[in-house]
Amino acid sequence: MQEKGVLVVQTAQNVTKNQLKEVFKTYFGFEPLKINSLKQEGKVKRFRGKLGQRKSFKKFYVKVPEGASIAALGA
Repeated sequence: MQEKGVLVVQTAQNVTKNQLKEVFKTYFGFEPLKINSLKQEGKVKRFRGKLGQRKSFKKFYVKVPEGASIAALGA
């Protein structure tokens, strides 16, 4: 999705869009154009015959402006 100028960021469930926007302003020096979010519930999986559950998380799709540098993320 990097070709379209969209970053995918996986975070803890209690992070909000406004908090993520502030992180981008502070650490990367630009404000995202748009932020979409979704909650991913952990899957129930079997391990050695017993049921367990993977951790739940929140995922953000962040639209970045043209020419914005995010070298710290390795992208």
